[in-house]
Amino acid sequence: MPSLFKQGDVMIGGIFPVFSKDISSISTYESKPPGAKCAAFDLRGFRWAQVMIFAIEEINKDPALLPNISLGYRILNSCASPTNTLRAALTLASRPEEIELTSPCPPAVSALIAEAGSSQSLAVAGTLGPFQVPIVSYFSTCACLSDRAKYPTFFRTIPSDYFQAKALAALVKRFGWQWIGAIQSDNDYGRNGILAFTEEVKKLGICIAFVGTVLRTYTMDKILDVVEMIKQSTVKVILAFLPEGDIYPLMKEVVRQNITGIQWIASEAWITAARPSTPEIYQAFGGALGFVVQKMAIPNLKQFLRDISPYTDPNAAFMRDFWEIMVGCRPVSSEEHTGTEAANKICTGNETLMNSNDVFFNVTQLRVSYNVYKAVYAIAHALHQLVFCQPVGGKPVRPCLNISEIRPKQITDHLQRVNFRNQFGDNVFFDANGDPPASYDIINWQLIDGKVQHVTLGHFASAVNGDYKLSIQEGEIMWRTGKMVPTSVCSNVCPVGTRKAQIKGKPTCCFDCITCADGTIANSTGAADCTPCQQEYWPNERKDECIPKTIEFLTYHEPMGIALTAVSLLGASLSLATMMVFIRNRETPVIKASNSELSCFLLFSLFLCFLCPLTFIGRPTVWTCMLRHTAFGVTFALCISCVLGKTIVVVTAFKATVPGNKVAGKFGPVQQRIIVCSCTLIQIMICVLWLKLNPPFPDMVFKYSNTKIVLECNTGSEAAFYAVLGYIGILAIICLVLAFLARKLPDNFNEAKFITFSMLIFCAVWITFIPAYVSSPGKFTVAVEIFAILSSAFGSLLSIFTPKCYIILIKPEKNTKKHVMGNMNKNM
Repeated sequence: MPSLFKQGDVMIGGIFPVFSKDISSISTYESKPPGAKCAAFDLRGFRWAQVMIFAIEEINKDPALLPNISLGYRILNSCASPTNTLRAALTLASRPEEIELTSPCPPAVSALIAEAGSSQSLAVAGTLGPFQVPIVSYFSTCACLSDRAKYPTFFRTIPSDYFQAKALAALVKRFGWQWIGAIQSDNDYGRNGILAFTEEVKKLGICIAFVGTVLRTYTMDKILDVVEMIKQSTVKVILAFLPEGDIYPLMKEVVRQNITGIQWIASEAWITAARPSTPEIYQAFGGALGFVVQKMAIPNLKQFLRDISPYTDPNAAFMRDFWEIMVGCRPVSSEEHTGTEAANKICTGNETLMNSNDVFFNVTQLRVSYNVYKAVYAIAHALHQLVFCQPVGGKPVRPCLNISEIRPKQITDHLQRVNFRNQFGDNVFFDANGDPPASYDIINWQLIDGKVQHVTLGHFASAVNGDYKLSIQEGEIMWRTGKMVPTSVCSNVCPVGTRKAQIKGKPTCCFDCITCADGTIANSTGAADCTPCQQEYWPNERKDECIPKTIEFLTYHEPMGIALTAVSLLGASLSLATMMVFIRNRETPVIKASNSELSCFLLFSLFLCFLCPLTFIGRPTVWTCMLRHTAFGVTFALCISCVLGKTIVVVTAFKATVPGNKVAGKFGPVQQRIIVCSCTLIQIMICVLWLKLNPPFPDMVFKYSNTKIVLECNTGSEAAFYAVLGYIGILAIICLVLAFLARKLPDNFNEAKFITFSMLIFCAVWITFIPAYVSSPGKFTVAVEIFAILSSAFGSLLSIFTPKCYIILIKPEKNTKKHVMGNMNKNM
């Protein structure tokens, strides 16, 4: 294989993609297979090889580094192909062809600088690793190469894609891109790079719409399939994780089909490559963003590159191909078959590179070349420590190891421990996985003065604890869409008041926005879930804020409260008025016949019954809740007790007309008072026990309405509440039965009929009250109870006292003893 060769005390091998395309041939097995054929001379790869030579010659001139020891080199071409890279690695591990067979013990390759592509480095590391040959890569970034179990002798001076994936994910997150496409090369570099990137963006909730795969050897049909994928997708941001040689055919097709409006994100493999950095490619790829390793200007390198000439060493490999591209003519006496097409003219021999302005000689922004430079110096420092048993810069001492005794494993061990600061102030060392510290510059493609410039606009650096720092000059970025940051989402951000609803069968970034359910809000955009409001709150119409629920209770200011209050006061006034009439006419026969004392007690109890509803209106408090139910129970027990007393008086009065019956004499005023007091006292005892054990209390009820809080009095004990009602009901039933039995007793003024009617009204009202009370919502429960109290009170007042007041006020002529006792006398 053609190579760049120079003999030295210690030999270092190098493999570079001087040609970027492998021309494969099909073997017929009928003759010896032809040698590897390569095409597409790559100035970039050739410059990397020259930087290696430059660094070795610089070290050989340095008296402090490896004094009296010369480094040699042998550099081969990989054709950017894993197969040819493996062939080159095996060639370097064998006897050099350039050494004469008579030379005793030609020096072996002690270390190897290889390769640019990750797939190529995998082939080399997997083959030479078992032989403990140290390999230092300058451009292989695949995270898979950090596996020390598989590749124990692999080192690199470029950060792993593990860190680049973190940097790219941080960049995507920074600009809020949620929906992106990805294109990978069909090799280890592309596949592992996209895999690492996918794992990082998944943590950030970012979705990848598609992953296209291309390779420089793919047919145009496959490339067109990827282009069609881009055209059909809705993404506006695409990550291209592939080398320059793989993406270039795709770039030309994208430009040809005029696919614009895409914001491209580049991996470090092509963002600063010279071949695609043209105004033509810029039409579709302008504004591209990507990460690259640190740049550096190496002193004296420019002059070294300008001194390259095919006439210095006519047999030097690759020189004639380089000269044809740079000068445009074929060198004199060219006998070697070249991989490029022959020029139209033969060189005169006077051509020079001194005045050339080709980008090949621009050494101010060296990135990968600087990695090659650091790789050579890392090997030199490891050799120095191995041979002299001390780091560079120590006191001059004799070598502690004979050069002939150097073994590759020893160099590997010292490479792992190497740590020095180079002339540019950079610390060169490797971690446990053979990786350098991660540090990237952010590059933006900008068109300045008609040329594509790689403008540095930020920096990314990783920390030991796994954190990172990303700094970007956002205002200086030239986007594909101009100065506005492009957006790339599958679904627009859900507004406040809505939540994301995943669309079945689509990535998490594709969703519908659904209004929050009742009782929940989303007060931020893009909410994944709605937050429930507290029980006392309810969402507003936009459902982005919880507002206090409306508090509802029966008030004095609303129409229903006003009406009930008026009716209650009317009843109380009628009770007082009736009492005044009775007191004023207490000596008349009608009043005497109706037992004036019990009648006044009854009117007083009815007065209290009419005032009871006033405790049911207004905001419930602890005292009003206890008062309303107990006052109701006691006053109605007093009322019914008085009615019961009047009923018994009526019955005993007529029983007294039977000869020999002395019941009336035994049921006088004292007995009447005892009945009233005892019956009322029982109800008082029930209420006292109720208040002592489990009293009523104000309560907030949420079940009636989602938007309202109903304030009502909780009875505390349902059993006590129904015991109070039940006791009143028992008294009422007894009154009803006794009055019903005495309804036909002879008398023009038989009060039993009126009591029967009033008790019928009372029982009817309270029987219908129970289902109405249970089924009425909110404040209507209170209204139903007030209505029952007023209805039963009015029933008793009107039924019992209206006939008496009618006679007293309207028919005073009937207010005589004769009229009252008329029917009784007839019967006698």
